[in-house]
Amino acid sequence: MSKPIPTEINLHSQSRILEISFDTGETFKLPVEYLRVYSPSAEVRGHGPGEETLQVGKEDVNIEKIEMVGSYAIEPTFDDGHHTGIYTWDTLYDLGKHYERNWQDYLQRLQAAGVERKAN
Repeated sequence: MSKPIPTEINLHSQSRILEISFDTGETFKLPVEYLRVYSPSAEVRGHGPGEETLQVGKEDVNIEKIEMVGSYAIEPTFDDGHHTGIYTWDTLYDLGKHYERNWQDYLQRLQAAGVERKAN
């Protein structure tokens, strides 16, 4: 079974949504804030389990540019200066497939940390 590959990637800057269509026929509309707080970078994820850093205050973050990394990933540059996360096709597909669960988990972690998320 082959891994899903994007057929189209579109950044909607005004609405801060990255829309990704895959060769499976699925399309995901991922908020930039979600992509930023789930960055696969070591800065966010750490170097091992339990080393994650909760990202706060990212409600208004946007993507300034997106660069291709070979034929397997993208590297977005966020307007808060973050640019070290390489999002492979597998990572993007996983983030799309599990958006609802991941987002609820993020909101619960914010609440547990006593951080109030600013409404957009």
